[in-house]
Amino acid sequence: MEVFSTAIPEVKLIVPQRFTDARGFFCQLYHKQRFAEAGISVEFVQDNCSLSRHRGVVRGFHYQIPPMAQAKLIWVLQGGIFDVVVDLRRRSPTFGRHVAVVLSAEEGQQLFVPEGFAHAFAVLEPNTQVYYKTSAYYSPQHERGIFWQDPALGIAWPIRQEEAILSEKDAHLPPLAEQPDLFE
Repeated sequence: MEVFSTAIPEVKLIVPQRFTDARGFFCQLYHKQRFAEAGISVEFVQDNCSLSRHRGVVRGFHYQIPPMAQAKLIWVLQGGIFDVVVDLRRRSPTFGRHVAVVLSAEEGQQLFVPEGFAHAFAVLEPNTQVYYKTSAYYSPQHERGIFWQDPALGIAWPIRQEEAILSEKDAHLPPLAEQPDLFE
């Protein structure tokens, strides 16, 4: 497993080692001890999976506030996504900045998102499956969100607004400037 820091050092790109032969491949997606040795000491409590049938599906930005804040470990089982995280820690030197990476089943990378970040992705291929672990259980009363195309974030999405397929909830999320519940 290789672990790389991104433009925001707490956000990590992880490349599991694949063992390939004529049958396909094998890899370890999560190994608690190896992750801890790489500086990722998080206890994951819930696994989630989403299927997006169409290119252009956008999910997020989502986050949960304390005491149910979540770290996430994201990877793509099928297809590909443009994955984005935004720093919501008010006292951070990278507050309001983002990291964007393309994750694909073919490449097999993972993205570690610590607590204090909002997460979103745009689907790049039909029938994309995204699997992720979280460090806290889903809690509707602690869930918050930011509008995916907030101009203040300066994200160069590969999907135009008129192409985006959003849930009703995600289509009406407020911009970052209107978020009262951020991380201190």
